[in-house]
This record gives sequence, C-alpha cells and structure tokens, in this order.
Amino acid sequence: MTIACVTDQLLPRARAGDGAAFGELVEPFRRELHVHCYRILGSLQDAEDVLQETLVAAWRGLAGFDGRSSLRTWLYRIATNRCLNAVRDAKRRPAQLFPPGIEPPPPTRTVDPLWLDPYPDALLAALPDTAPGPEARYERHEAVSLAFLTAVQVLPPRQRAVLVLRDVLGYRAAEVAELLDTTVESVTSALKRARAALPSAASPSAPGHPAVPAVERGLADRFAVAVEDGDVDAMVALLTDDAWLTMPPAPIEYQGHAAIAGFMRHIGFRDGNRRYRLLSTRANGQPAFGAYISDGGEPTFRAHGIMVLTVAGDRLSAVTRFVSDGVLPHFGLPGELSSAR
Repeated sequence: MTIACVTDQLLPRARAGDGAAFGELVEPFRRELHVHCYRILGSLQDAEDVLQETLVAAWRGLAGFDGRSSLRTWLYRIATNRCLNAVRDAKRRPAQLFPPGIEPPPPTRTVDPLWLDPYPDALLAALPDTAPGPEARYERHEAVSLAFLTAVQVLPPRQRAVLVLRDVLGYRAAEVAELLDTTVESVTSALKRARAALPSAASPSAPGHPAVPAVERGLADRFAVAVEDGDVDAMVALLTDDAWLTMPPAPIEYQGHAAIAGFMRHIGFRDGNRRYRLLSTRANGQPAFGAYISDGGEPTFRAHGIMVLTVAGDRLSAVTRFVSDGVLPHFGLPGELSSAR
C-alpha cells in the first residue's frame, strides 16, 4: 500500500483526535526528518529535540494541513522552520577541552568553533529508500559525510536550509520558496551564495573516491592497534602526508605527520601516561571508534568521545576527534570498559 493511500485512511482519524493514527501517519517520515534536522543543526541532541517539537506542532496544527502539498512536504516545512529558529536561538559556549595546565602544541591553523556531532550509521540504515527530487545534486552518502556537514555548518542558517532542501532533497525553487515563506528570487540568491561558499569551506575531512571496503577495514584495524599500543609512529604512518587532525568544537587543527605526531605524544597520550581502548563503529558513512581512556594506571577505561576516520586510497586523510561523551549512547556504546581486553 502506498504512503498516499495510508495517509488517506489515517488522516481523518488523526484529525478527529486519534493519537495512534497520528503516530502511524508520521512514522514513515520520522527518521528522514531527524537526519534533515541534523544536517541543518549539526547536533544529534538538537536534532532530536527539534524533531519532537516538529511532531508536536504537526499534531496541534493538523487541521491546517490542506493537502495542497504532500504530508511529507508539510512536515519538512515545519521541521525546517523549527531548525532555523533553533539555530538563531542557540547560545553555545566553547567546551573545556583540555584540563588546566595542559597546553596543546601550536596548531597548524585556528578556526571558528564547529558545533558538530557524528551521526551513527545504524540510524542511517533505518532511512526509508526515498528517491530525492529532480533538483538534487548530492548522492545520499555524500550528503551525510563529515565533509559535507562541516561545510554546511559554516553557512548562515537560511543558506543551510536552502542548500539542503534544493541540493540534497531535490525540491524545486518554487517549492522551497513556499516551504520558507519567501520568494523564488530569494531562494535562488541564497542557493547561489551557499554553493559559492562551499569550496572555500571545504572540510579537511573531505573524502576522495569511495574506499574499497576491505582496504577501509584494514586501515581502521591497523589504526586501532597503533592507538591502543600507544605507537604514534605506526599511527602517523597510516596517514597521507597532508592529513588533518581536527577536534570539533576545538578551534585548533593539525596537518601533516610532524604536527599530528607532536599533538598525540604531548596531549593524546600525555607523554606515556594515557592509554586507549577503541570500540569499532561507523559514523557518517565512515569507519569510526568509540574512544576510551585510562590515565595513570586507572583500572577502568572511561568513555572519551568518538574518532571518525576519512579514507583516501590506501591511507587516512583525516582523523576527526569528537570529545563529547553525550553521543556514545546513540552508537550503543557503554560508558566505561574494564582494563582487560
């Protein structure tokens, strides 16, 4: 049975106050709306919060759905505008990334803080197989990569929304204008500016050609062994000469073997006083690990964020280190590990 047929059956019941019917009505769109909110907001928790706000607003405003657009498009309208409100209202303070007295070595460059979370592949696998509209320019895997998400997050809010609606979801300019209560000319102008900004905002984690699965797995396994052994030389040997180490939202980034090795020795491993355990996972279509640390011989390894690897050929072109532990539950990872392997 098509979604349109299901909508025709459930909509009258939902409008009459049947909460179960409303739940069935919106369930097919829940996961893709969550990813949509994540693309604009960059945060898993913010995406979840805005998704809940969207569904509450849809439930309360269902009488106003006139059927001129599809239910899916109507929900995207609500979600997108809620996302824009959330971006404008966001008040974020830089996180304390290094303990007092711990000074990182001079970075290759400093950047504005990037508030971005990794997105679990397990949630992406649950996305419905919905073909993008005729205006789409990005393939599905490209539109969830860290490279794309990093570039999107530096755009002004309205440009983010227009780019995602036009180039990812494939809505036409007139449809986007209606979704955002603006004009086609405004949409066209915002899209032009967003597209022009993307090359200059290109992320250091931008992937090259899709990795061969066996090569990707081998690189990830060797990276994990090097990190758990505390072998910085073995770790950097897996990197391209121009590889980047980034740590959102830290405003410092390191490029090249020498710079990355210096950071890892002095900060990552605390001059031999820190050990790591890594649990394999996947994020944003890329190999990743839940990171766990033990300082000074602690008997357990405590959660310390997510590492995401970017593969380029037979080497790693980027290691993106997310230090927030709040995302680990979304990956089904524990809060700590015993010292035994």
